[in-house]
Amino acid sequence: MKLILLILVFPILIFGQKDISANLAKYMQAQVDVNNFSGAVLVKKDGHVLLQKAYGLADYEWNIKNTIDTKFQLASVTKQFTATAILLLVEKGKLSLDDKLSTFFPDYPKADSVTIHMLLSHTSGLAMGFKDIALSSMNKDSAYAEIKKMPYEFSPGMKSSYSNIGYYLLAKIIEKVSGEKYAVFLKKNIFEKAGMNNTGVSNNESIVEKKARVYCHSENGLMLNPYINWEINVGHDGVYSTVEDLGLWDKALYGTDILSTQMKKLMFTPYGTENWGYGFIINPFYNQGHQLIAHDGGFFGTITSFNRFTDDKLFVTVLSNNESFSHIISYGLSAIVLGKEVELPYKHHQIVIDTSLYDKYIGQYDKMTILKMDGKLYFNNTEMELIPESKTKFFRADNNDRTVEFIPDSKGLYNSIILTKGGVKEVIKRN
Repeated sequence: MKLILLILVFPILIFGQKDISANLAKYMQAQVDVNNFSGAVLVKKDGHVLLQKAYGLADYEWNIKNTIDTKFQLASVTKQFTATAILLLVEKGKLSLDDKLSTFFPDYPKADSVTIHMLLSHTSGLAMGFKDIALSSMNKDSAYAEIKKMPYEFSPGMKSSYSNIGYYLLAKIIEKVSGEKYAVFLKKNIFEKAGMNNTGVSNNESIVEKKARVYCHSENGLMLNPYINWEINVGHDGVYSTVEDLGLWDKALYGTDILSTQMKKLMFTPYGTENWGYGFIINPFYNQGHQLIAHDGGFFGTITSFNRFTDDKLFVTVLSNNESFSHIISYGLSAIVLGKEVELPYKHHQIVIDTSLYDKYIGQYDKMTILKMDGKLYFNNTEMELIPESKTKFFRADNNDRTVEFIPDSKGLYNSIILTKGGVKEVIKRN
């Protein structure tokens, strides 16, 4: 009876069934009903579409629905196109991966110590940067002057650290070397060759048909996105596209019409301490035990996810215009296709429990830390509160699709947890 009740409260999809498409659709509908997902999704395997559908609204004021050909900002998924453009210039002999930043920007600090390779692989030491500059109305020269003032995180080449500034500089290098605007070069050499007719680079003047408006969360609900200066927020961000076009791009990456085998090998090789390739991350921790080439993106209302499980010929992309957790949704969708057990999203309700129980839960679980402070339980740091929905199960305040359940052993000790992300469960033992 308890098992039946558990299934009713926490519905689970068991995958091994023939109709994977129906299960993917059921999962996404739950994301819409429970988590208000707004955006579009494409799941393909072996070239066959398993799910391709749009949800929610492209314009909340006019109640206009998202469609399959709605264009979404890609945020940092843009970086793979910047990297591709650089590799095309390398292949044409117009620059080298060993070229120094000083070749193009001799006035940039430490420019003699930074190479194109370091910029591409996030090993340059340049800062993450850019948020305040992207929201400003300053011109290109003023933005560059401000960026030059940002200190390095570490000596170039010593380790890895994700950098938007590095890809901003790469976009400027593309323009210097090619003699063309970044948007023009990408359109001629990448988008048109891949048949990506609904893809381009944003600016502050052009009217783009069927482009979704973007909304971010506030204390009072969704609000219009702040102004973003697309004249300077480029290289690391700026490209917009559709799920269909990204499917074409995934297909193009298996061929050699755009990038040669040699250039793709360079792009998909992991470098540094964090497995960054060029414009992608290679086999990140969320690869579910399968070969994965991926990149996520997020910036004020836009959250995107691009995932290529290359051994499985599986492609999953999720694009959102209302800060839905596309990366978590992609994780769940991928797990469904890969035959894993996935829990459907459900409404979480906080209960009141005896907080002295928390003393049994705190500790180190692999790389995760459970903390207690002022009668509250936290995940890794005091910014991620765990809210109780039962005596042993908690959901994260920042993302209901991520839960932690403490599992007692035969002696009543809590030495393992079930970590659920996007419905996918993982058992993690206490250190």
